[in-house]
Amino acid sequence: MSKTVAEVMTSDPIVVHPETPLKEAIQILAENRISGLPVIDDAGKLAGIISETDLMWQETGVTPPAYIMILDSVIYLQNPGTYERDLHKALGQTVGEVMSKNSLTITPDKSLKEAAKMIQDHKVHRLPVLDNAGQVIGILTRGDIIRTMAAE
Repeated sequence: MSKTVAEVMTSDPIVVHPETPLKEAIQILAENRISGLPVIDDAGKLAGIISETDLMWQETGVTPPAYIMILDSVIYLQNPGTYERDLHKALGQTVGEVMSKNSLTITPDKSLKEAAKMIQDHKVHRLPVLDNAGQVIGILTRGDIIRTMAAE
């Protein structure tokens, strides 16, 4: 696997914006048989990723955190902040409300081996590929890597 990310990535990936309605993003994922999309701002810079995992909250809903009552005080047994974040994802109507931020990224000059290690170590399914200006120029998925390995 001496190839670079640029040789294997999908160039000009389908992207959405934070204000894109969720229904539209779901349609794009289903019609193109893909599991995630880069989310870009108006300058073309990565704002996050919307994936099937983010969308599952819409269907499954959210379980409130466990708590106990002592003398009229509520004591949460789990972090209520996590519940609020998950609730926001479950009720979100736009991509920006549901997407995962702080995405792991890679540059096109990196080796495929390095990319595969990042994907494996961080347990992600895709890496947005950014140019020097921070623009999304491609996406590298686990499937891209597997297909390359099969072709060699």
